[in-house]
Amino acid sequence: MACPYLKEVVMLFCDAYPVKKMLPLDRIVSANPCLGEFHGCPLFQDILTRVAAAGAAAAVPSAHAAALVHKEGSR
Repeated sequence: MACPYLKEVVMLFCDAYPVKKMLPLDRIVSANPCLGEFHGCPLFQDILTRVAAAGAAAAVPSAHAAALVHKEGSR
Protein backbone atom coordinates (compact mmCIF):
# COMPACT_ATOMS: atom_id res chain seq x y z
CA MET A 1 0.00 0.00 0.00
CA ALA A 2 1.41 3.40 -0.98
CA CYS A 3 1.56 6.29 1.45
CA PRO A 4 -1.20 8.80 0.58
CA TYR A 5 1.07 11.70 1.58
CA LEU A 6 4.07 10.62 -0.48
CA LYS A 7 4.33 12.37 -3.82
CA GLU A 8 7.02 11.92 -6.46
CA VAL A 9 8.46 15.19 -7.78
CA VAL A 10 11.31 15.63 -10.26
CA MET A 11 13.91 17.98 -8.78
CA LEU A 12 16.80 19.89 -10.36
CA PHE A 13 19.54 22.12 -8.98
CA CYS A 14 21.41 25.14 -10.27
CA ASP A 15 25.10 24.45 -11.02
CA ALA A 16 25.95 28.12 -10.42
CA TYR A 17 24.66 28.22 -6.85
CA PRO A 18 27.33 27.24 -4.26
CA VAL A 19 24.87 25.12 -2.25
CA LYS A 20 22.94 22.34 -3.96
CA LYS A 21 19.38 23.50 -3.35
CA MET A 22 16.83 21.28 -5.02
CA LEU A 23 14.22 23.03 -7.16
CA PRO A 24 10.99 21.39 -8.35
CA LEU A 25 10.98 20.95 -12.13
CA ASP A 26 7.38 22.10 -12.49
CA ARG A 27 8.23 25.48 -10.91
CA ILE A 28 11.31 25.93 -13.09
CA VAL A 29 9.30 25.21 -16.23
CA SER A 30 6.48 27.57 -15.27
CA ALA A 31 8.73 30.41 -14.03
CA ASN A 32 11.46 29.79 -16.66
CA PRO A 33 14.18 31.61 -14.61
CA CYS A 34 17.18 30.09 -16.37
CA LEU A 35 16.01 30.35 -19.96
CA GLY A 36 13.98 33.54 -19.80
CA GLU A 37 15.11 36.65 -17.97
CA PHE A 38 18.24 35.17 -16.39
CA HIS A 39 19.89 38.62 -16.39
CA GLY A 40 17.49 39.54 -13.57
CA CYS A 41 18.53 36.53 -11.46
CA PRO A 42 20.35 37.75 -8.30
CA LEU A 43 22.66 34.72 -8.40
CA PHE A 44 23.61 35.41 -12.03
CA GLN A 45 24.35 39.06 -11.20
CA ASP A 46 26.48 38.06 -8.19
CA ILE A 47 28.54 35.59 -10.23
CA LEU A 48 28.94 38.12 -13.05
CA THR A 49 30.26 40.68 -10.53
CA ARG A 50 32.71 38.15 -9.04
CA VAL A 51 34.01 37.11 -12.47
CA ALA A 52 34.49 40.75 -13.48
CA ALA A 53 36.31 41.52 -10.21
CA ALA A 54 38.57 38.47 -10.61
CA GLY A 55 39.38 39.48 -14.18
CA ALA A 56 40.21 43.03 -13.12
CA ALA A 57 42.40 41.78 -10.27
CA ALA A 58 44.29 39.47 -12.63
CA ALA A 59 44.84 42.29 -15.12
CA VAL A 60 46.46 44.58 -12.52
CA PRO A 61 49.88 43.31 -11.42
CA SER A 62 50.63 43.44 -7.73
CA ALA A 63 53.28 45.83 -6.36
CA HIS A 64 55.50 42.83 -5.57
CA ALA A 65 55.29 41.53 -9.14
CA ALA A 66 55.99 45.00 -10.52
CA ALA A 67 59.06 45.32 -8.27
CA LEU A 68 60.35 41.96 -9.50
CA VAL A 69 59.92 42.99 -13.12
CA HIS A 70 61.69 46.29 -12.43
CA LYS A 71 64.52 44.49 -10.60
CA GLU A 72 64.96 41.93 -13.42
CA GLY A 73 64.97 44.70 -16.04
CA SER A 74 67.74 46.67 -14.30
CA ARG A 75 70.29 43.84 -14.55
